[in-house]
Amino acid sequence: MAIISSDALLICEHCDTVYRRRLLARGEVAQCARCHAVLERHQGLSINVMLALVLTALIMFVQANVWPIITLGLNGQYSDSTLWGMIIAMWRQQAQVVSVLAAFTLFFFPLLKMLTLGWLLWFARSGRRAPGFMPMMVTLHYIGPWTMSEVFVLGALVAIVKAHVYFDVLPDPGIYAYAVLTLLITVFAGVDLRQLWELTTEPNA
Repeated sequence: MAIISSDALLICEHCDTVYRRRLLARGEVAQCARCHAVLERHQGLSINVMLALVLTALIMFVQANVWPIITLGLNGQYSDSTLWGMIIAMWRQQAQVVSVLAAFTLFFFPLLKMLTLGWLLWFARSGRRAPGFMPMMVTLHYIGPWTMSEVFVLGALVAIVKAHVYFDVLPDPGIYAYAVLTLLITVFAGVDLRQLWELTTEPNA
């Protein structure tokens, strides 16, 4: 009986069904025939490209949090605010729960995701697993659904349209930076990070 290498097998993490791996064409997605979970996606981005995108996202993230997001004008008086200005304002207006959720989903979780992913990809460039590889991969798995920059951008655009009835509303550079950041995060969401398990090895391996 021929022995099949573990690298040639795919195991569904939901129902433990085992499949023989095959090379996927661009745009193809391997799904479990039993539970229809996604087993693997074709990866068109190299490690270096993904690392470059992470660094770009970090730059946009800094700009999105430093620059004002929106300017409101009424009777000739204008006031702008950054993301953290809005979060602090909500806290002072007795909306602490919303303030904390906004801080974590729009700042801390996206920042943690980008820093963690950048750390893993930096070592993966040379085929090595970064220190703390396993807990970091688990962390990325769990914080993925909680990075909600795209929800914020959509909500901000709706608010700008509605507020325009009562105020002079001017979108500032921060909202555009967040829009670009949203596009980059969407790209990351389509990347199957499980490939890092196969593309890297332990330092002492």
